[in-house]
Amino acid sequence: MLQLTDLLSDRVQLVIAATCLCITALISHTYLSSTESSLSSPPSPLTWRLCGHLLSPRKGYLTIASWIEEYGPLITLRTGTEKYIVIGRYKAAVEIMEKQGASLVDRPRLIAAGELLGGGMLIPFIPAGERFRRLRRAIHTHLQPKAAETYQPLQNSYAKNTVLDILNDPHNFQDHARTYAAATSMKIAYGKTTPTNATDPEVKKVTEFADKFRASLHPGAYLVDSIPWLKYFPWYARDLRDACRESQKLFIEQLGRLKQELQGGDEVSPSVGRHLLENNSFNGMPELEMAWLAGTVFAAGSDTTTRAICTVLMAAACFPEEQRTVHEELDAVIGTNRAPAFTDKQSLPRLHAFVLEALRWRPLVPMGIPHRTTQVVVFENYRIPAGATVHGNHWAISRDPDVFPDPDAFKPDRWLDTEGRVRDDIKFFVFGFGRRVCPGQHVANSSVFINAVFVLWAFRLTLNRTKPLDDTAFMDGTLSNEQSRTIDFQSRIPEAELRRMMGRDVGET
Repeated sequence: MLQLTDLLSDRVQLVIAATCLCITALISHTYLSSTESSLSSPPSPLTWRLCGHLLSPRKGYLTIASWIEEYGPLITLRTGTEKYIVIGRYKAAVEIMEKQGASLVDRPRLIAAGELLGGGMLIPFIPAGERFRRLRRAIHTHLQPKAAETYQPLQNSYAKNTVLDILNDPHNFQDHARTYAAATSMKIAYGKTTPTNATDPEVKKVTEFADKFRASLHPGAYLVDSIPWLKYFPWYARDLRDACRESQKLFIEQLGRLKQELQGGDEVSPSVGRHLLENNSFNGMPELEMAWLAGTVFAAGSDTTTRAICTVLMAAACFPEEQRTVHEELDAVIGTNRAPAFTDKQSLPRLHAFVLEALRWRPLVPMGIPHRTTQVVVFENYRIPAGATVHGNHWAISRDPDVFPDPDAFKPDRWLDTEGRVRDDIKFFVFGFGRRVCPGQHVANSSVFINAVFVLWAFRLTLNRTKPLDDTAFMDGTLSNEQSRTIDFQSRIPEAELRRMMGRDVGET
């Protein structure tokens, strides 16, 4: 009888405990619901246009920055009938995009960029889920920090070629940056060792693809993102459809060439494509998916790296006093008797700060790439509903005066602490946010560093005052020949000695 009584007592206690938990959960849910309902949506600038908030295709980020100044860190904008949230301040970006990143790992449906241009295959636009995780895992394995370090000898060698290209043709530095980026990206994507430069047809194709990519991301650029049924008219957005078809053909050809080399027993360099082909039993990816994944590494790496290098060089020419302080550091650490190397990186905090400031001053993706919330996100007095499209606006965030005082000024010192070391308490989101950050960021950072250190060690850069300057051109991806001629390069080391250290004799070109 005692055992039965104890048993009944235990059951009563369990029932009581379960009841208490249910009551607590109900109270919590009611409290949270009432709290959320008391929160408001981010404010929206007034507009009477049926099409919504009008943004310039080239410099819409300036309009958004002015709205952020007026309305606060978060604003609601409208394109047609679609609303989206824009984050324009550093604290909000950290609290929402980073700390609550699990709620923003998804992408909204981007018909122009993701479906018509990307054929539903571009990893930056693939919705959250098993397929995204599979692709991310496959590419992360080959581009994580330790794996990225294996490409440093290659990057070092190609950066020397950049110096030689500038010596031979000082008026087309952006072509030289593109040649470096294309050659490096081609090697990383496919292990291709044949020379690749800015004039190669395949490089031109991925450049055109990247141009379309940026343009298609602009809110309101293509009506199909507001009226999805336009997708089913074959005459609509032929430029995107043609770019998709040409890019897919290129990506399939490159992966097919690599596959034949592997099957033929040829010696093949490590690459993303090789990794995908050799580990497909583990990755479980269709060949078309592998072709697009490797192709995205080639296309995105070529475009982003080109514009980052050009931005840093343009900043050096625009701000000669800051360039001079970098030269002083390079002279003290490296001197003129040897070439720079990756091993110098930790000894060059001022150069590192200069690069950070250049990419803050002129961010590569000023409007940001949209995310989609999978659950309610709360920031201060604002509520962002589940299913909302959210943009982290890089331009406005980079001009947050609370984090970057005097934000329009170029001040590399803002990245250094009182002891002259690079600060670790602030960052800029060059490669995106949270779990959607670009997986190739480590390779890209190495490319930007090694080109910056080689070019600034070898040359003094000045503006050619007879040529027009658009210091936002590389943000917009406008890499015109005229823009390239705005910078003059003066060698800081005798040319014969410089060519010797770069691995060529004076008579070679």
